[in-house]
Amino acid sequence: MTNKLTWFGHATLGLETDGQRLLIDPFFNGNPAASAKADEVAADFILVTHGHGDHVGDAIQIAKRTGATVIANAEISSWMGRQGVENTHAQHIGGGYHYPFGYLKLTLALHGSALPDGSNGGNPVGFLLTMNDGKKIYLAGDTGLFGDMRLIGEEGLEAAVLPIGDNYTMGPDDALRAVKMLTPKHVIPIHFSTWDVIRQDPADWAARVAKETGAQVHVLKPGEHFSF
Repeated sequence: MTNKLTWFGHATLGLETDGQRLLIDPFFNGNPAASAKADEVAADFILVTHGHGDHVGDAIQIAKRTGATVIANAEISSWMGRQGVENTHAQHIGGGYHYPFGYLKLTLALHGSALPDGSNGGNPVGFLLTMNDGKKIYLAGDTGLFGDMRLIGEEGLEAAVLPIGDNYTMGPDDALRAVKMLTPKHVIPIHFSTWDVIRQDPADWAARVAKETGAQVHVLKPGEHFSF
């Protein structure tokens, strides 16, 4: 089974696996790095890591248009329901659930999560997905470095998607340390260079990762994809 991961720019991702279409943190409209528009993308499920506007993004609009189920923590799921989203599924950190696309577990993330209107967005999360073919991908979301990434790495990761932009999340140095703890086969950097405050050189970071770890880095341009 082939799994296709697309980076749409910033922290917005698409994942196609076993006939299911996932969107992660769908921030298209107003995203200067976006390679698509919110009304152009398809989705069966929408995963939201936390409540910030550049991650909740266009989730409400897309969910209403497509009928996709929004998966997030309980606070964000409830908030989505109050905005008129019909299909939601609430989880919390450490909890997993079997979906048509695989087993999804919420992980710790070190960040904030207030929603755009100031509502409580609960705790930020990352996602550890075991796909139906057994391959595992870790979508870190917005996070700083934390030691329990070693435990996530013990799962045996096919791929890890990590922020490298600094200022709001891990920067290149801490993201390199994260790769060493996670030991994935493949790494995709995100959440960089959308704005000047998080501008980074991903090629330089990729060279450092290649020199100091066994992981293969895939530096994507917005709209490009990686299949595994």
